[in-house]
Amino acid sequence: MKLTLVALLAVVALPLHAADASSGADCRPTVTGKLDIFDLQSSTFGNSRKLRVWLPPGYSDSTNERRYYPVLYIFDAQNVFDICTSYAHKEWQVDETLTRLIGKGKVEPLIVVGIDHAGERRAYEWLPWQDNIQNPGGGPTGGVRLTEFMVKDVMPAAEARYRIRKGPENTAIAGSSYGGVAALYVGIMAPTVFGKVLGESPVLWVGNGQLVRDTVGIPMAPSRTYLGYGMKEWKLPGENETSAKMLSQLAANLRSATFKPGEVRVEIDPDATHDEDAWARRFPEAIQFLFPRNAVPAPPSVETKHSRGN
Repeated sequence: MKLTLVALLAVVALPLHAADASSGADCRPTVTGKLDIFDLQSSTFGNSRKLRVWLPPGYSDSTNERRYYPVLYIFDAQNVFDICTSYAHKEWQVDETLTRLIGKGKVEPLIVVGIDHAGERRAYEWLPWQDNIQNPGGGPTGGVRLTEFMVKDVMPAAEARYRIRKGPENTAIAGSSYGGVAALYVGIMAPTVFGKVLGESPVLWVGNGQLVRDTVGIPMAPSRTYLGYGMKEWKLPGENETSAKMLSQLAANLRSATFKPGEVRVEIDPDATHDEDAWARRFPEAIQFLFPRNAVPAPPSVETKHSRGN
């Protein structure tokens, strides 16, 4: 039996976490450690949003006052640290996981800069191409400006306030769902800035698979990319298998970059769904892959300069 377009769309699990789902005044925050929150004015998108910056244990100690730290930029910050600001009362548990892994010496201490989405404008800002499955005939998207947004708006604001170690080897970008598309797009467009990428459950059908096509024969890939996906994410018949194949093809493309191939790890969980619980479970492996503790850090008081070109 053939499904009509309306029926097809009805059985697709919606990845667009369009707005905060704050649990109200009675919600007990779940933030572990030091989390700074401040407003960012974006000249790129002409609006404002919050940046949520998590600082590693010991950041404010006098013994570390000249120490610079690697950084993880992550989209949809409302869902990263605290269930009280999250969608569906779930979060990535990035703060709890990093506190534990840093304490055990498994991950180098790093700063996490969470970037809030802009509510109803999330799809417009995070997607470089239209999602014709969930929004057929939708309007234009603005995600082609994401690299500019990161390099001109987000990174200078964070670097002006915190001791962030520069260079692609110290700079990662992450996201899930539409945010996963955003992170992969920025990392692939600017691998000399973002040397490490975490793409969780990226919606690779956007642009009819444009991200996969655009990485065929690329000259340079991010040095490390972690891709995660669950085989129970979508209810659309055959879509989980198709998405897994697209993810594997994307990984192969990045590994085959002409001049600078990337190291890629793919984790496909047969039982995982499309939500923060799944991304939280995979985050420990992902962050240890991106920032292994055996990496040799730069001297504490030395910043490595990098070019922020595309």
